[in-house]
Amino acid sequence: MYEYGSRVGAWRILDIFESFNVPLTIFATGKALELNPALAQALVQGGHELAGHGYRWLDYKDIPRSIEKQHIHLTVKLIEKLTGRPLVGWYTGRISAHTRTLVSDIAGLLYTSDAYNDDLPYWLYDKKTLLVIPYTLVNNDIQYFLPGGCATSADFFQLLKDAFDQLWLEGNSAPKLMSVGLHGRISGHPARARAVYQFLQYVADFESVWFCRREEIARHWISTFPASG
Repeated sequence: MYEYGSRVGAWRILDIFESFNVPLTIFATGKALELNPALAQALVQGGHELAGHGYRWLDYKDIPRSIEKQHIHLTVKLIEKLTGRPLVGWYTGRISAHTRTLVSDIAGLLYTSDAYNDDLPYWLYDKKTLLVIPYTLVNNDIQYFLPGGCATSADFFQLLKDAFDQLWLEGNSAPKLMSVGLHGRISGHPARARAVYQFLQYVADFESVWFCRREEIARHWISTFPASG
């Protein structure tokens, strides 16, 4: 199933987004980029953001701090070599007690997305000031695999549409941010990719919607709502 994502699914999703001229932030594991250099180059050439996602898809809860640190540094170096610029974003996904501290030491890092506790970005004040741009497991195609979740692309499209419509209404009084999480091995299948296409088609009809990468969100937030203290 994972191999389907790298061989077929990720390319299908990439084609859909590029047909709408919508940029992506890719949470990329270092090993996956090494194993699929053609896709890595296509992402870079397409102007998409590569954010760190660990060296491999592991649960770091019980992994020694030294190993996690090594994996972070391997991924940072790999992405910087591919893109020719500093890595600015990170999302481990299955974190340890050390993850946030280790990630905050990445030179040039603008944000972390290892949080699910808000709709909007916020500043975290700990040993270092760090911008958090929360991720989501709700507007996420993992819903296809959850009990009572999405059975068809129509279900997933409706889920995304409902979230967007609610945020659009709330946007009458304040700007809103919507994240959508997709995986090549999940939404890359034809029957599920249809939901992605239909949602982009739906949202494209609304004025004043900004399709952007997480890096652009971070830079906007930093310039508009700078950290205090």
